Amino acid sequence: MTIAVVGGTGMVGRRLVAGLRLDGHDVVVLARSCGIDTVTGMGLAEALGGVDIVIDVSNPGYAAADDMHAFFDASCCNLLEAERTAGVAHHIALSAVGADQLGTTGYFRAKLLQERLVAASAIPFTILRSTPFYEYLYGIVDVGGDGGLLHLPPVLMQPIAVSDVVAALRRIALKHPANAVIEIAGPDVRRLDRFAEDILGANEDPRDIVVSDETPYFGAHMQGEALVVGSGSSTSSIRFDDWLRKSLEVSSTADFARRPVEMAFSSTPPSARLDETA
Repeated sequence: MTIAVVGGTGMVGRRLVAGLRLDGHDVVVLARSCGIDTVTGMGLAEALGGVDIVIDVSNPGYAAADDMHAFFDASCCNLLEAERTAGVAHHIALSAVGADQLGTTGYFRAKLLQERLVAASAIPFTILRSTPFYEYLYGIVDVGGDGGLLHLPPVLMQPIAVSDVVAALRRIALKHPANAVIEIAGPDVRRLDRFAEDILGANEDPRDIVVSDETPYFGAHMQGEALVVGSGSSTSSIRFDDWLRKSLEVSSTADFARRPVEMAFSSTPPSARLDETA
């Protein structure tokens, strides 16, 4: 099969592209750095010629909620129209757990718009909602930093390793379109401040954590909502403690833990990497 990956040069995208190629698929990378811009539509028609499946893991490079919303509005509409013309048989979109509960604010509002456009497109589809990535918990925690304090909301979450999300997308690509939303999460359920305590302790970070209902979660004020999945959803096998231990080994040579905050599809902070956008 020929599969196009939108946002194929970002953290999720580049791993997905590599995995799909290992599976024997022909892969087309759609990203601005490759001369294809889904927001303007530049290069889309040519790139989708002969493509069977499109997997959209793109992210907006914006911090403001209105800009994120505008990105998905333009990008998704252009992409779906080009797919209809090209005869694409399956559209797979990576979304965020919480889009249905928190779809009136911030990043969740933009992701809910994307989901609705995909579902209404008449193209066979599968939407994979993921909880936040382990790889971005450093950034999620640091956004609340204020001198010696970390201000965090009391949100319950069930984060997941990027590698497990990529594996799920590879499996979905081999299946018939579900024409439905599927959710996936990691095996550990804790409040955000508990994950933060583990991260601070592992990095010998002396900052104190302040938990407050008034602290927003990337534009959303949580009112008891939890970023966890239901009993019928999939859970992955990589535990947070094991991932954290391995990430510290990486940080000793690559400064992994202190790299700048990046934007990820799963409820992560602004300051996006441009190569993750479409």
